[in-house]
Amino acid sequence: MKALVAVKRVVDYNVKVRVKPDHSGIELANVKMAMNPFCEIAVEEAVRLKEKGVVTEIVVVTVGPQAAQEQLRTALALGADRAILVQTDEEMQPLAVARILKAIAEIEQAQIMLLGKQAIDGDNNQTGQMLAALGGWSQGTFASVLKLEDGKALVTREIDGGLQTLELSLPVVVTTDLRLNEPRFASLPNIMKAKKKPLDIKTPVDLGVVVTPTIKTLKVEPPKERQAGIVVKSVEELLQRLKQEAKVI
Repeated sequence: MKALVAVKRVVDYNVKVRVKPDHSGIELANVKMAMNPFCEIAVEEAVRLKEKGVVTEIVVVTVGPQAAQEQLRTALALGADRAILVQTDEEMQPLAVARILKAIAEIEQAQIMLLGKQAIDGDNNQTGQMLAALGGWSQGTFASVLKLEDGKALVTREIDGGLQTLELSLPVVVTTDLRLNEPRFASLPNIMKAKKKPLDIKTPVDLGVVVTPTIKTLKVEPPKERQAGIVVKSVEELLQRLKQEAKVI
């Protein structure tokens, strides 16, 4: 069984995000980039499935600029076998990414597609669902437990009322949640080995996919700075301030 894992290059979660002076987007120049944390969980789960003998090959893919090879090499160091970079400098939106992943999944004939449930930059939580819809495949989102048994995928997912377990036929798209696993660190020997693992470069044109953005960002603004709190002397003063200053009652 072949697993296809999608990863995304994002601003490192430890970095304080800054808005460009012209409010056209986020400042990315000279900013530390990393693999999306939810994508790390997806890679880890694929590696664990391979260690159990369930998955025979792990193909990791990303869509983005040439610099995104760094994140693919990280995934290879964590245990993936091959990598594919769909290189483009266009602004990538969920539907375009889903179309590209569908094309690659069909070429690779993957039986399980693992994605992070969302990226920490756009926070869209759309690509996995769109991929399943485009391919007509089963989907299990927000997975906290994943088992592959007897040609079926058993996905336990977190919902408002508790936990829900689904039995899904293959091929299947699974989006990973935080409690699915704890990603490992890449060892130095594996980092060196990853440099020799195959990494193919394609373009959206090679896959017959149009990636022209369909949504336009008009303006990006940082959140307002929080004001310091105040201490009130009585309930009466609190109610007065809520009514006259905060105007919430």
